[in-house]
Amino acid sequence: MGMRGYYRSPSFLLGALGFFFDAMDVLLFGLVLPAIAQEWGLDPEVRGLLLSAGTVGMAFGALLGGWSADRVGRKPVFLASMALYGLGTGLTAFAPRLDVLFLLRFLAGVGLGAELPVAAAYVSETAPREIRGRAVVLAESFWALGALAAALTARFLLPVGGWRAVLAFGALPAFVALLARTRMPESAPRLFADRPRADVRALFARGLRGRTLLLWFLWMAMNGVYYGLFLWLPSLLVARGYEIVRSFSYIVAMNLFQIPGYLTAAWLVERWGRSAVLGSYLVGGALAAAAFGFAPNTAVLLVSGALLNFFHLGAWGALYAYTPEQYPDELRGSGTGVAASWGRIMAVIAPYAVGFFLARGVGQGTLFAGFFGLSAAAAVSVLLWGGGRPQEVREGERRFRR
Repeated sequence: MGMRGYYRSPSFLLGALGFFFDAMDVLLFGLVLPAIAQEWGLDPEVRGLLLSAGTVGMAFGALLGGWSADRVGRKPVFLASMALYGLGTGLTAFAPRLDVLFLLRFLAGVGLGAELPVAAAYVSETAPREIRGRAVVLAESFWALGALAAALTARFLLPVGGWRAVLAFGALPAFVALLARTRMPESAPRLFADRPRADVRALFARGLRGRTLLLWFLWMAMNGVYYGLFLWLPSLLVARGYEIVRSFSYIVAMNLFQIPGYLTAAWLVERWGRSAVLGSYLVGGALAAAAFGFAPNTAVLLVSGALLNFFHLGAWGALYAYTPEQYPDELRGSGTGVAASWGRIMAVIAPYAVGFFLARGVGQGTLFAGFFGLSAAAAVSVLLWGGGRPQEVREGERRFRR
């Protein structure tokens, strides 16, 4: 299969769908949360707990999915995670009480958490080596399409059908993808023969310990910014005086800039290197977060929000390309999954923390200053200690250029 042909292959498209559905589910729930809060009379702290329920599930799912993928194969985990996500999200639309809503958000989170680290490993293993980094970033760019689909679904369906109709509709494409994935090939069947496999403790072996700790911090910082900021964005815009439907229109406009963010990162990641692109985009995201938090008018709000989407989602693409390449084949799923699981810990804390501080009168400017600091710290860390690209990637590039 040629390099360009890979982007049309089932391996790429079905792996990329994992990112699409993760974005669609996470953002769809954040978009309908103001409507749920109005109907059920939820204060900001309870809303933060609801957002965190899904990310707690993602933390468990990432750890379990990555570990399982290195033992039973990528494909079985893909199928199980998609089925659990679709079931959890679909039933959420019929939740009669708050405790049931918490449980279903947790179950959907387990499915999504297992999906993403396996998707990154799967695309990394099936792509031609010369375009491996670019393929992973482009697969992750389906997150932008999922975010856009979520915003459009909420924009047009919420006013006529309510939040339950939005969530029910959001589960339908997952079952279509589940059927399609039954035909996808295994990415690395050689790993699942009867032979010893590396233990997760090997992530701290000599030569891997520093990479593992850096990855854990990067995943925690970026999850903290994303889930603390983007899930709260509809509610924050409403708090600034924009009605729900109008805030959705603004979010659709800002989300459109995720796509060029991913595409430019995909183009640069094979030229500058994974860590250089990741660090540079984190710097841009930090500056955009500060500008958004202190935006004096709608024009500045929209421009800074567009830049925030551009840089932060481009950084996510680079991180997904960077992470699987830090580990050998037999540790790739586990290493990526454990890093993602640590990141989900921050994804649990951040939404609740935002609700906690908002309920106590902390201003949006102060919150966004915190997001600026977290992104800046991640940028400094990867630029100082991220190093160059792994040896196997450099060797692949040399062969390609010959």
